Amino acid sequence: MKKLILPLLLLVAFGMLAAVESDPSDVVGYVKYTLYAGDNAIATPMDQGYTNASGVGNAIPGCTSVKYFDGATQQWVAANKAPFPPFPWGPVDFAIAEGDPLLISTPTAGDFYSIGDLPDPLATYTLYAGDNFIMVPLDQSNLNLASLVGNNIPGCTSVKYFDGATQQWVAANKAPFPPFPWGPVDFATAIGDALLISTPTAGTWPGAKLSK
Repeated sequence: MKKLILPLLLLVAFGMLAAVESDPSDVVGYVKYTLYAGDNAIATPMDQGYTNASGVGNAIPGCTSVKYFDGATQQWVAANKAPFPPFPWGPVDFAIAEGDPLLISTPTAGDFYSIGDLPDPLATYTLYAGDNFIMVPLDQSNLNLASLVGNNIPGCTSVKYFDGATQQWVAANKAPFPPFPWGPVDFATAIGDALLISTPTAGTWPGAKLSK
C-alpha cells in the first residue's frame, strides 16, 4: 500500500528570472499504487481524465475487473472485461470521477499511477449507514493512522485497508468502551489510500471545515 505523491508547481519559463508576475499555475503530480496479482485497492485522486471503469481497467495491464462499493445498496458493483474480442466491460461500465476508490483485479503485479492536475475542488464522499469506500483526501496528510481517520468520521467504528500481498482486509476497530482504542492494529494511512470504513451515521465527509 506504499505510495507517493509528488506535487510539482509549473512555472512560466522566464517568469522568475524576469521577476514579473504571472497567473497562478496548475499543480500536477502523481500517486503511486503497488499492485499484486489478485485484488488491489486503488483510487483516482488526480484529474487524469478517466470517465468510466473501462478507462481505468484498460490502463492496468491484464486488468480483468474494476469495482466500486455502493454504500446505498451495501454491495460491490463490477465492470468485468470479457475474455474475447472486442473486450467490452460490463455488465455496467460505470462512471469514474476524481477521488473514486476502486477495487481492481489483475493477474500481473506492477504499479498504477494516478497522474494529472490536482482536482478543484477535492473529492468529498456521501456516507451511508453501514460500510463506505473512501479515499484519504489529498489535503488531509495529518490523517496518517487508521484511528485518526476513524475519529475524523462521525460515529466511525471500523477502518479497513485491503492488503494486496495477503489478499485480505485488515481492520482497525474502535472498542465500545473507554479509552476507545483502535485495534488490533492501528495501521498507518496516507493521502490517496482507499479505505473501507463503517459508520452508523449518514452524512458527507470531509465536512466543509475540513475541505480546501
